[in-house]
Amino acid sequence: MPAHPAPVQPGRSAVPGRPLLITADHELLDDLLRLAAAADVEVDVAHAPGHARPRWLTAPLVVVGADMAEAMASAGPPSRPGVLLVGTGPAPPDFWRRCVALGAGGALVLPDAERELVDRFAEATEPAGASAAVICVTGGRGGAGASVLSAALALTSAGQGRTTLLVDADPLGGGIDVLLGEEAAPGSRWPDFAEREGRVSCAALREALPARGSLAVLSWDRRTPAEVRPEAMRAVLSAGVRGCDLVVVDLPRRLDPAAAEAVCRATTTLLVVPAEVRAVIAATRVLEALRAHTGDVRAVLREGEGPGLDTEVVTHSLGVPMAGRLPAEPALAAALERGDPPGRDLRGPLARFCRRFLADLGLPDPS
Repeated sequence: MPAHPAPVQPGRSAVPGRPLLITADHELLDDLLRLAAAADVEVDVAHAPGHARPRWLTAPLVVVGADMAEAMASAGPPSRPGVLLVGTGPAPPDFWRRCVALGAGGALVLPDAERELVDRFAEATEPAGASAAVICVTGGRGGAGASVLSAALALTSAGQGRTTLLVDADPLGGGIDVLLGEEAAPGSRWPDFAEREGRVSCAALREALPARGSLAVLSWDRRTPAEVRPEAMRAVLSAGVRGCDLVVVDLPRRLDPAAAEAVCRATTTLLVVPAEVRAVIAATRVLEALRAHTGDVRAVLREGEGPGLDTEVVTHSLGVPMAGRLPAEPALAAALERGDPPGRDLRGPLARFCRRFLADLGLPDPS
């Protein structure tokens, strides 16, 4: 998403929430706009101290070009945090003196500090103090129902009013957007983010992804799956943590580097285990891989229609606490084939489990 500079006119308020750039150096301005675009951040631009005055105190970040440092200092603007002096290298001998005279909280020299400035742009436009829980979900064996549980948890959270991000980390799965009936929804998929690294704006991420109410979904398209780098997973999850109330990640059973990055960032990881002997044996192998990346794994025992293993046997065999049981829900498979999203039956076992688990997790009440 490109940055859209909006000139600030004297006596006129600009749109709040945008960083303010103050420079008359066109080459520096081009660099600043390029870096703001890399952070998916829109900015306001002022070419003189008088034009900057209306936004000086309200902009989340003020970037003053080295060419305007003395003029701004002479104008005597009120003291405020979040002021950066930015120049291009090599820095002039009096660069740091200008920083002090301006009362800036820091000074950056381009191009060496480009990555840091991108991060500062992104940080300035995001909510302060936001920190979402990250729930990873994987199956103890193929067909355990991990994707269904992931989608149901995310839908339940969004239905309760939380901003929620659902991430499909399984490139060989069927696409979690299909479970939601959103496979044709416009928006970005993993191939658009697979090579991404560095900071991603949470607002831009949510705007780019297919959405279902307050739920944003990052899944795969129908092409050959792209290889997602760990840096891309880190950037996406970090944006989700900063900008959402809950992040749910549907994991593959065999962790690739990107999935391992997700597990490292999980608040808790759910291991869905059918109540069968072979499923428990398979789950021990998945569990071994999970334990290399996280210390909080909980089992979800999925019951079949016939008799199966009881909770005590599974808990003892796996050596992890039980997050709960999912009783058999005969109508669920048919509902999914019809395109109904999982957990739609609010009285069903899946929906009840999701509500109870989210409540036990201690998530903030969105109301």
